[in-house]
Amino acid sequence: MKSNNYKKVASYEAKEGKIKKCILLYSGGLDTSVMLKWIQDQYKCEVIALTVDLGQQADDLELVKEKAFKLGAKKAIVIDAKEKFANDYITPAIKANASYQGDYHLSTPIGRPLIAKLAVEVAAKEGADAIAHGCTGKGNDQVRIEVSALCFNPNIKIIAPVREWSMGRQEEIEYAKKHNIPIDNTVDKPYSYDDNLWGVSAEGGVVEDPSKIIPLEEVLKVCKMPEDSPDLKLFLNIGFEEGIPVSINNEKMGLVSLIEKLNDVGARHSIGIVNHIEDRLVGLKVRDVYEHPGAHIIIEAHKALEKFVCTQDENKFKSKIDQEWAYLCYNAKWLESNMDHINAYINNLNQKVTGTVTLSLYKGNLFVEALDSPNSIFSHALATFEKNETFNQNASPGFIEIYSLSMKMSHQIKG
Repeated sequence: MKSNNYKKVASYEAKEGKIKKCILLYSGGLDTSVMLKWIQDQYKCEVIALTVDLGQQADDLELVKEKAFKLGAKKAIVIDAKEKFANDYITPAIKANASYQGDYHLSTPIGRPLIAKLAVEVAAKEGADAIAHGCTGKGNDQVRIEVSALCFNPNIKIIAPVREWSMGRQEEIEYAKKHNIPIDNTVDKPYSYDDNLWGVSAEGGVVEDPSKIIPLEEVLKVCKMPEDSPDLKLFLNIGFEEGIPVSINNEKMGLVSLIEKLNDVGARHSIGIVNHIEDRLVGLKVRDVYEHPGAHIIIEAHKALEKFVCTQDENKFKSKIDQEWAYLCYNAKWLESNMDHINAYINNLNQKVTGTVTLSLYKGNLFVEALDSPNSIFSHALATFEKNETFNQNASPGFIEIYSLSMKMSHQIKG
């Protein structure tokens, strides 16, 4: 079952016969369920299944734990990391208006450094030699997990079965059937999902072919189809303090509860469904489907409030900083020193992002309806087209004359 052409060249890759105990990052899906059996057979080592609870929206983690035991795991560990994920990882993403090449709010890459950190900690506690994951050799997540794990422990060994074996998705399904491994995937629906509090991603099958229309009704995990969502527009008030959402309709709540609430509301109104073409860090162009109802509501609200309280120069520069943040996050550089510097700027600017955003949700559409902030630099008296003496319009022609000077001279020379 090994690939004929895969050769291990990196010093941190685990060697067969050298590993006694392995921590497998276990989701309960097709890849990790197959590899739980495969690692035991191929590496002849004990396997401890580690499932990190990042607020998965569609998975039953108790069933995932039971499944790991049934497939031969010596231990099955579930760590509740929702609060840490929200407060230490999602919080900077909100302040950075986290979006990559469009409206992908980076739900998967934000979670990977935390998963890797916890895996390294569990490996040390359990005396494990290696960490195993289910990432493909063509994807981003192998880089995100392995880079982070090696930063936390340069001596840890890594097992990546999907890189080693000669199975595609169809062969994995056949392998699962042969070894009585229960899976939800079928030949007709071979989709692979990643799921956490901030969003759900789907790939595989027809999703991989941009020339084909995606049958969303069979791919979506949490969101209603727009045509099945309520016919009435829903209004929401999101309260922010220093860049972080703290209330819905004036009801204060912690960040985890707030995101869960918005995930539920947003999913019912089909908010945050994205058919996304993107450039992977390994150089491939791919298509994915993302569902992030709560994330989309929060990011759009935060972006509007931030723009409302900042100057033109701040808004212009912040958009560039946000894009750089997104590329660093997506490209497995969460622990890059420059990320610390960028976050310092973002945190400083967000000290004034306090106020309330009123939004409406309707059949997949999200609109920012109204804004209010004690830090707003908006003045109705200055902005209105109604007659008043606040803005001195007599000064405008002089401003225009000076403002146009260099452009006017340049244009005359070109003419």
